[in-house]
Amino acid sequence: MRVPFVDLKAQYLSIKDEIDAAMQEVVENTAFVGGKTVTGFERAFAEFSGAKYCVGTSSGTSALHIALQVCGVGPGDEVITVPNTFIASTEAISQSGATFKLVDIDPETFNMDPNALEGAITSRTKALLPVHLYGQPADLEPILAIAEKHGLQVIADAAQAHASTYKGKPIGSYCRASCFSFYPGKNLGAYGDAGAFVTDDEEIAVLGKSLIDHGRSEKYAHAVEGYNYRLDGLQAAVLRVKLGHLEHWTESRRRAAALYREKLASLPIEVAQESADRRHVYHLFSVFHDERDRLRDELAEKGIASGIHYPVPIHLQKAYEARNEKQGSYPVSERAMKRQMSLPMFPELTEEQIDHVVTTLTEALATGS
Repeated sequence: MRVPFVDLKAQYLSIKDEIDAAMQEVVENTAFVGGKTVTGFERAFAEFSGAKYCVGTSSGTSALHIALQVCGVGPGDEVITVPNTFIASTEAISQSGATFKLVDIDPETFNMDPNALEGAITSRTKALLPVHLYGQPADLEPILAIAEKHGLQVIADAAQAHASTYKGKPIGSYCRASCFSFYPGKNLGAYGDAGAFVTDDEEIAVLGKSLIDHGRSEKYAHAVEGYNYRLDGLQAAVLRVKLGHLEHWTESRRRAAALYREKLASLPIEVAQESADRRHVYHLFSVFHDERDRLRDELAEKGIASGIHYPVPIHLQKAYEARNEKQGSYPVSERAMKRQMSLPMFPELTEEQIDHVVTTLTEALATGS
């Protein structure tokens, strides 16, 4: 039996009529850039995310870049984030003219460890950038308390956490800005690149809308230099349709995760924990094992796709070798990233497919060292 890592075609077929009609409307109206399709999605996603405003962007990376900039992060500033993330988190900091500092992660949730923050803050620190990894929010309450104590802003990388909640509230209601990716494989995915940030601050929302459109205040009037980071109409149309299904898809992911947990419970493999005060939306279902690579090979032989998120921590990437941070600098992150494996996870995943994954893993673990 073949089990894909994600199945975007199955998702499309389940909503084909809605998607096709929405895209056709954009084409017929030639509303390819801006317009009511984009603003309609922005309003809907802001409300869904527990925020007052949403600024649609061309990608999750551009959302991070713009959010940092409108929050005043720039040259000479420092932003604290984590090593176990995609490079977009740190690229956006660097492209804002700031530098990033890393802190290690909590070994249970694999998110930013609030206990590591106080010792990392300096006079140059301007913001904290927690990453809601795998679909589970970071521990926002202590992070926000530390930020308030030191006069810092919190800008969240929520690229994997659409529809997640922290202590019963949507994550978009907590931080100065929360940034989302709508890359096709995300829980809410476009049919190309797209992103957004949400906020309760009208001032940064207005500035963000200007900056994504070349600093424009009105046609051919530019108060500042900006970027071409606009969300296009076709992607907004796709996202607006899919947003209406996101809650159902999220519950399907959570049911699949519960089945995985139940069926993996007796196996000698570590499963990422779900915190009781958070709604984990399972963008990824992560397990950890010392023989991760061998297990992945044996899954592949049985037609089961898997992933690694992420194989090389930020401080050991070649792009950052000039920082001269050595292996062993962030031991919790490094150990997790050597052992992490993502199992198939998508809303249409069946119990039969999960059984095949677990059976294959059971056999592979039995033959290990």
